[in-house]
Amino acid sequence: MLRLESCEIENGGFTLSADLQVEAGAKLAIIGPSGAGKSTLIEAIAGFLPLRAGRLYWQGDDLTERAPGQRPVAMLFQDGNLFPHLTVAQNAGLGLRANLRLSRPEQDQVQQALSRVGLGDLAARKPAELSGGQQSRVALARVLLQRRDILLLDEPFAALGPALKNEMLDLVAEIVSETGATVLMVSHDPRDARRIADQVILVAEGRAQPPLVTAELLDNPPPVLKAYLG
Repeated sequence: MLRLESCEIENGGFTLSADLQVEAGAKLAIIGPSGAGKSTLIEAIAGFLPLRAGRLYWQGDDLTERAPGQRPVAMLFQDGNLFPHLTVAQNAGLGLRANLRLSRPEQDQVQQALSRVGLGDLAARKPAELSGGQQSRVALARVLLQRRDILLLDEPFAALGPALKNEMLDLVAEIVSETGATVLMVSHDPRDARRIADQVILVAEGRAQPPLVTAELLDNPPPVLKAYLG
């Protein structure tokens, strides 16, 4: 279980409060008005933003003071964060070792991960030679190789067209069902939440609210969410 206990997260002059828990293996969407603090929430879980108050736990283990690399968390950013001078295989391999000194078994793991996301024959290409959807798949392969318990998605597919975005969301759902990872996905589109998420965390008015069942929240949104969705 992921537990945020009386947390206060400061980001510039903005403060977000969160007191909630997420069951292990759950798939959640984080939605709310622009600037409400959705990315702030997952950046705090990842360790990129410190807590001003409160504690953060995973399976009873206190993560509050741990650096990002010491947390059981992998994060997929909006731009994929690929290095243009590295090949597809090397970009994915960073999920195993930052120095890319991979053993033969580790190289095989990279190839397996690329095959899993449909890029098995593109390992030697550079990011500039790939489509936007293929670049997203490389980034997904990298977080797959990290084998972390928690996967955080900060709108990584927002720049893709609707059909390709749905394809990527379905691929994420399929992979995490196999791995058992807990997923928290920032999204501004309620259709994304309905597609992949069992529950939704609403972030609004300086607070991340406890998870609610996706259909229940989106079918009967509170006024702040209704005003945002239109």
